[in-house]
Amino acid sequence: MTMTKESPASNRSAPTLNSVLDAIGNTPLVKLNKVADPSGATVYAKCEFMNPAGSIKDRMARYIIEMAEKEGLLKPGGTIVENTSGNTGMGAAMTAAAKGYKAVFTMPDKMSQEKIDGLRAYGAQVIITPTDVPGDSPDHYVNVAKRVAEETPNSFYMDQYHSQWNIEAHELSTGRELYEQTDGGKVDAIVVGTGTGGTASGIGRYFKKMGADTKIIGVDPLGSVHYSIFHTGKPSTPYVYKVEGLGEDIVCRAFDPSVIDDMYQVNDYECFTMARRLVREEGLFCGGSSGGMVHIACEIAKQMGPDKKVIAICPDSGTRYVTKYLSDEWMKMHGFLEPDKGLGIIEDLIDRSREVISLPNTATVGQVIEALRTNGISQVPLTDSSGKPTGIVHEVDILRAMQAGTTGSASPASSIANELGGLLHPKARVEELYGVFGADQVALVFESNTILGVISQIDLIEHLSKHSK
Repeated sequence: MTMTKESPASNRSAPTLNSVLDAIGNTPLVKLNKVADPSGATVYAKCEFMNPAGSIKDRMARYIIEMAEKEGLLKPGGTIVENTSGNTGMGAAMTAAAKGYKAVFTMPDKMSQEKIDGLRAYGAQVIITPTDVPGDSPDHYVNVAKRVAEETPNSFYMDQYHSQWNIEAHELSTGRELYEQTDGGKVDAIVVGTGTGGTASGIGRYFKKMGADTKIIGVDPLGSVHYSIFHTGKPSTPYVYKVEGLGEDIVCRAFDPSVIDDMYQVNDYECFTMARRLVREEGLFCGGSSGGMVHIACEIAKQMGPDKKVIAICPDSGTRYVTKYLSDEWMKMHGFLEPDKGLGIIEDLIDRSREVISLPNTATVGQVIEALRTNGISQVPLTDSSGKPTGIVHEVDILRAMQAGTTGSASPASSIANELGGLLHPKARVEELYGVFGADQVALVFESNTILGVISQIDLIEHLSKHSK
């Protein structure tokens, strides 16, 4: 991968553009010189916060709106409606202003005031909705946006979470641009966050289509559903986290796991701590999700070793978070300035000397009962032929089904299995178990198509007991 170096005194003239929308894209790759381990692979930041409205979402917002115009779904004088964590809204609000449309956006109440104020500065209407509601709630920001679109004449609902135009935008723009910037895909890994999933899916599709030998690595925050969807095909039980613009609590049809090679999880502490380092040590004024991407990219770079290249997509600008993770007061208030002592990592709770008992999803209830009895355990995960967990059967599930007379020993165990509510990476923090247990679930520790452990509340109690000593 080659980089073009320009003298600080370069006399190149800036291009003349017909619209601010023509300034979208062509963002640089910048080598990280301080936060990356010098003994590992070279890490580059893809500076998407340099787009005119401040994020990678400018690409997708413009593309979807222009496709809607082309298809006759958006007409002059119309209103653009969307649910957004802020960045898609900013890109759409900029596009609406440049093209003369009205705009209405719904946002969860955890989003920064800077994002809300930015949308209103473009002339958009902003509707704030509660964060901590299930995806099927009428108060969920996605459902509120749908309702507004239905009630507003001559409106167009962008539907970024499910629109295939979302993926196309990043395939034709971000993916192609990265491929060209790396001399035809000569980069070993690209680390990209999964919010709606469109960016990772679009980049993945383009690189796979071009036959590039590049690993596309998705990143999901703990509390989001994409990590579980990638590994099991089903969402986990979501819970609230603080980093913005990353992860989701619903299944998004704009997420195509088939073009992602692997998925990693990050927590809020890792995102915010690395983001602050990027600003102060590298001079990159980017957001908390960028910190998560770079954290994972640096971990992968250490694994790969020298003579390799890794790109971290840095999605948005730090201007959205001046009163949040860039504020020492906010960081103190939420405990993020304390040393990350915590309670350790999930791996600490796993007894690797004990075999994890699981059964194929073709097993019968009788076989599950036998496995529970002979191994002295309370639940058994069911797996598909590749070893991926598809569900879990608890003692109480069998008891209830037999009391109701709806199952017998010969019945398929899958008929009474529960969906997986807690799927965690072994490097996840122990604190993440509280969200899993709060949803009345056990946690499956999973990596590389292997169940490493099943953690219940008593396992956590024993760990805390040792920790307190």
